[in-house]
Amino acid sequence: MSFFRKIFKNVIHEKDPKDDTVKVKGKEKPKYYGTVTPYPNFSASSDAAVLRDAIKSKGVDEDVIISVLVKRSNEQRQKIKAVYEASNGEKLDQALKKALRSDLEDASLALLMPPAHFDAYLLRKATKGLGTDEHVLVEVLATRTNQEIQDIKRAFKEEYKKELEDVIRNETSGDFTNALLAMLKANKDESTEVNMELAQRDAETLFEAGKNTKNINVSTFIDILTTRNGKQLSKSECLKCVAHLPINTCCYTCSSSVYLAFQNYACVSDVTLPKALDMKLKGDIEDCLIDIVKCAWNTPAFFAEKLHLAMKGLGTREATLTRVLVSRSEVDLKKIVEEYRAMYNISLQESIQVKSREVFKCYCLDAFMFCFSTHPGDTKGHYQAILLGLCGPQ
Repeated sequence: MSFFRKIFKNVIHEKDPKDDTVKVKGKEKPKYYGTVTPYPNFSASSDAAVLRDAIKSKGVDEDVIISVLVKRSNEQRQKIKAVYEASNGEKLDQALKKALRSDLEDASLALLMPPAHFDAYLLRKATKGLGTDEHVLVEVLATRTNQEIQDIKRAFKEEYKKELEDVIRNETSGDFTNALLAMLKANKDESTEVNMELAQRDAETLFEAGKNTKNINVSTFIDILTTRNGKQLSKSECLKCVAHLPINTCCYTCSSSVYLAFQNYACVSDVTLPKALDMKLKGDIEDCLIDIVKCAWNTPAFFAEKLHLAMKGLGTREATLTRVLVSRSEVDLKKIVEEYRAMYNISLQESIQVKSREVFKCYCLDAFMFCFSTHPGDTKGHYQAILLGLCGPQ
């Protein structure tokens, strides 16, 4: 399936048109859509003592550990870590590694990492060993701000003594490598302005780059999709209608730019747009560019789709659930929860609860003795609890 036809067919839920800013002391500030907020009357020493008792108690009190971790902001967790080590002579993450196991351990350790270090860890894990997790690479780099990408690169060098760009070059290839390196430059326009003249120029440039379907100039698409601002890339009405516009027909129902660029594309092309965009891109680069477009269109909906796919069908991709919920818990998880319900007609919390019951039933029927002997205790229940704690109330 061609690149843009795939986008048109599987279009992601539209971006919420509501204003995302609020005035604070007369200045416009972005609204906060995280589910985790700083805990009032916070005491790092008190929390460190509570965690020590929960870890050292007979049987380990997972409920207490979860309650502390999901109700403290990342900045507060860093202070707890420092006090815990100073008081007990042992790092908190090492203590939790000994006390916890499986998915609960992974989620707890992820919550203890500063955001840049967690992202660096994800990228290292995605590039280490046999094979590469291309979807994680794109997810992280396409959804972080320029400053966050710079912070990730510094954290990666600090933790792994390697330049992230060098690792990307060694572990990936071709146009996919070029797209990742373009995002690592961290030079995306982060303004909210729309340049109408740029839309026309983009249309002409994209037409020239894609008119020869046997020799696509993919670098042009990479350049435009990795440098334009979100608003420039994200007015829904144009994308949906432009896919079917005949020659020399233009839609004026929206005023944003790469979608306007595709509208203008229909005007400058001498063929219908679907035929002109029959690009036959395949593999990692196709998936990469599609994900970049989805993120520009509606980042929370992009993550909602990730979570849905992680729980769809037999089995559960716990690593995806942990990665998304932890990394977005202080960014836009409220919006992700809203988009999930709008897209799938069920709350994210309900999906997590239903999936947990399905997995438990499957284990009981098909592999009871294996699970009983290898994973004693209610590990699934505690992992579910930490996920639901991050999601917030329904």
